[in-house]
Amino acid sequence: MEITSFSNPKVKHVVRLRNRRDRDEAGEMIVEGYRECRRALDAGYRPKALFHCPEMYLKNEHEGAIVEECAALGADVYTCPAPIFAKIAYKERPDGLLMIGPHVSRRLEDLRLPANALVIVAEAIEKPGNLGTILRSADAAGAAAVIVCDRVTDVHNPNVVRASTGTMFTVPIAEASSDEALSFLKARGFRILAATPHADKLHFEEDLSGNVAIALGAEQYGLTAKWMDGADIRVRIPMLGVADSLNVSAAAVILAYEAVRQRIASGAAAVPAAEPWHGEGKVDH
Repeated sequence: MEITSFSNPKVKHVVRLRNRRDRDEAGEMIVEGYRECRRALDAGYRPKALFHCPEMYLKNEHEGAIVEECAALGADVYTCPAPIFAKIAYKERPDGLLMIGPHVSRRLEDLRLPANALVIVAEAIEKPGNLGTILRSADAAGAAAVIVCDRVTDVHNPNVVRASTGTMFTVPIAEASSDEALSFLKARGFRILAATPHADKLHFEEDLSGNVAIALGAEQYGLTAKWMDGADIRVRIPMLGVADSLNVSAAAVILAYEAVRQRIASGAAAVPAAEPWHGEGKVDH
């Protein structure tokens, strides 16, 4: 179906989904961009609708497959001219693909955690970009889940989806209060790690094998006393310059990858295969 009018109700609905209250009421979210849509579909996500603009495609010849897959999954597919797609797009430079679909967060009791699980806890994170980057790092580190506690940023904010580069569909996300999360983790034998500048041990001096939950706090104030008091492990990341702390998403990477390093070194985790070399260095996958 082709959309030709800015006043089309479908266009207005997508625009409203930029607002948290409307997302919560509809139970829907925006997934925009080729990479984000591709990863969502590969993870089994079932969109309700796809809006696409062929004249905005990045010409990588794969966009058509996404359109076909969405249609095969029963999603409504709408073709839009560039001015209308620009109206609904969240990105500054849209690439002609935007899905809407159901929320992906779940309840704590719905998490199925394996033995020796690594879990990331994000308490009251304020910035969507940081939360999305934490999700991306959790995916890269093979975390079993991310638990978002006492949320300030909406997990389903389009900027969270974008910063996660679509990996929010590959890592189970649960939302809960801090009390609920602490009880859940303690009951399952998790040791909780908290990073603080006042800890005696450095982050690589503690055993991070087995069931471990890395707790990360708000950007300005860090973890609350509830999590600091509930922590079984307290560590500090060495700071050798004038700054006394790292961005919360950077701290997440350092702590998660120390857990990965230890698990690989002990044989508890396999060393992933190297990607094929194509003659160019690449940081942003």
